[in-house]
Amino acid sequence: MNAASTNPFDAQTLKRQFPGLADPRLHYLDNAATAQMPAVVLDALRRFEIEARANVHEGAHFRARAATEAYGKARAQAARFLNACSSEEIVFTYGATSSINLVAHCFGEELKPGDEILLSILEHHSNLTPWQSLAERHGVALRFLPMTPEGRLDLDSLGTQLTNRCRLVALTHCSNVTGAMTDAPSIVAAARVVGAKVFLDGAQRAPHGPLDVRELGVDFYAFSGHKSYGPTGIGVLWGRAELLAALPPFMTGGQMIEEVTLSRHLSSAAATLRSGHPADRRGDWSRRGPRLDANA
Repeated sequence: MNAASTNPFDAQTLKRQFPGLADPRLHYLDNAATAQMPAVVLDALRRFEIEARANVHEGAHFRARAATEAYGKARAQAARFLNACSSEEIVFTYGATSSINLVAHCFGEELKPGDEILLSILEHHSNLTPWQSLAERHGVALRFLPMTPEGRLDLDSLGTQLTNRCRLVALTHCSNVTGAMTDAPSIVAAARVVGAKVFLDGAQRAPHGPLDVRELGVDFYAFSGHKSYGPTGIGVLWGRAELLAALPPFMTGGQMIEEVTLSRHLSSAAATLRSGHPADRRGDWSRRGPRLDANA
């Protein structure tokens, strides 16, 4: 007799971990859009607001140090969840959509007319409209993988849709339409042949358990907090360290600024990675005033 038969699934015990599901009249079936938060998450949020509410990486007082420590632990936990090489490969954003837009703006900044990005017809619009905007700005061409009658990506079309002009393949890891999983290793292997990078939208896959970005072999991975039993307004972008370091800034201000005058500012790539990324704004809305330098 296996463990599954001796320890049957207890839905009521699981439900009791989610205060938001306490109403017996509620039958919540919208987790793919937003999952409810369990008590441990709610407790952690409340504890932070009471014990460590302060700017991250800024102050020397007790609460600022506590906030910075909590922030660092969160990045380390996200890195372990994804089996990233380092917590510095973790960028906190506003959500999966903001992560995709960040890559579209920063990675896309170096693309030229005639370069191509490969998507699929199964993409959520969050993994479509940022690339459409990039195509309008830079003259990049978008190509699309079709789907099979079973609702999966038609990988047999890679031979015709993935060309030597492709610079990035951006696909869902798990479709929000059909639930089908993408065969990431096959996509990565094909992309490497033409020298393209691979971005996976993991918004629907991440809530189902730990991931291994090293085993997947991709270059960027994104997911959102609110679909993964966390708060709204937070997301994770993982990228290979060397790729993140090469990206131009998406937003300026805060931890990325080393020096500022009334006429210019100096950004630090090292400081950018330490704080996560220019887009890594959570807990980091401090502003250094400009030097009132007569020669600025």
